[in-house]
Amino acid sequence: GSLLGLCLISQILTGLFLAMHYTSDISTAFSSVNHICRDVNYGWLIRNLHANGASFFFICIYMHIARGLYYGSYL
Repeated sequence: GSLLGLCLISQILTGLFLAMHYTSDISTAFSSVNHICRDVNYGWLIRNLHANGASFFFICIYMHIARGLYYGSYL
């Protein structure tokens, strides 16, 4: 549970930072991601934290569900 909260907070914070520099227009979306990775200070790190954090969030969810099923704590 606490790992899920930590993952969620990190996803929100990195997502807000990325949203400040991202443009969703179809012609400039790739160049804005390229700008984040190359020109923004530690933008590459924030983007990788956000991408890998999403995967880790789902791993934590599945582990949390599996633990609940194993111990029968859903009753």
